[in-house]
Amino acid sequence: MTEMLIGAGSAPADLIKDGTEASFMADVIEASKDVPIIVDFWAPWCGPCKTLGPLLEEAVTAAKGAVKMVKIDVDKAQGIAGQLQIQSIPTVYAFYNGQPIDGFQGALPASEIKAFIDKAIAAGGGEAPGEDLSAAVEAAEEMLTEGAAVDAAQTFAAVLEEDPNQAAAYGGLVRAHISLGDLEQAEAILNGAPAEISDAPELEAAHAQLELAKQAADAGPVAELTALVESEPENLQARFDLALALHANGEVEEAVAQLIESFRRDREWNEGAAKAQVFTIFEALKPNDPNVLSGRRRLSSMIFA
Repeated sequence: MTEMLIGAGSAPADLIKDGTEASFMADVIEASKDVPIIVDFWAPWCGPCKTLGPLLEEAVTAAKGAVKMVKIDVDKAQGIAGQLQIQSIPTVYAFYNGQPIDGFQGALPASEIKAFIDKAIAAGGGEAPGEDLSAAVEAAEEMLTEGAAVDAAQTFAAVLEEDPNQAAAYGGLVRAHISLGDLEQAEAILNGAPAEISDAPELEAAHAQLELAKQAADAGPVAELTALVESEPENLQARFDLALALHANGEVEEAVAQLIESFRRDREWNEGAAKAQVFTIFEALKPNDPNVLSGRRRLSSMIFA
């Protein structure tokens, strides 16, 4: 997950630099008195160095100044390599207060590199910046919109591994399972939401969508219900059932219209079921959805007339 979220853009010049024996004292020893310095000992002919180097640079860039990095070509800095008893490359050291505080040899996966850098930041009294998970959530939402519900669910789940209280990802994971038709799993996920986000709008919307999906499973045929309503306009149960069937068929505007018409005919029918159902549909939609905006206006005009 970390690999996916960290951008590979070029780092600021003062964050990552090439060092030499002559600059080692200033670039590493002195500089590490202000911030931990990651030193990458490498060589142009070293294959694993070519794998490790970019991963280190990405992780250092993602730390946003909490650490800095100096790259040392051992072929051009044999004196420093000898003093630090570097016997193989790549070798990476973390320096703080002028002293090496941690290190490793060989190429590591991105997750272990991040852990190494986070440890160096903590040793320097700093705090690793939180990853920007919003881009991953947006990508998962796009997948869901395009019908790739399995990929969306995996991405939402990966975000939640990084931040279990990410309400947008939690709601998205529920909606992905609804899209897959796995309503039991969607409900289990929703019921297992952390208490800190249980009232978040994203989870409220997911709950509304789950309720609508359950209703859709029992919805009758649109054609038959339409004919029944046309022949019996005051049959509010038939009108309510038609609204459920229309919504299950993706005809949200028509469903809202039938519920508002039912409310107009009898506000108190079935303990206000039509109004409650309209608001359930609104909760499942985005606040700026045209169906929400127009529906609320129509209801308000009736309520406050």
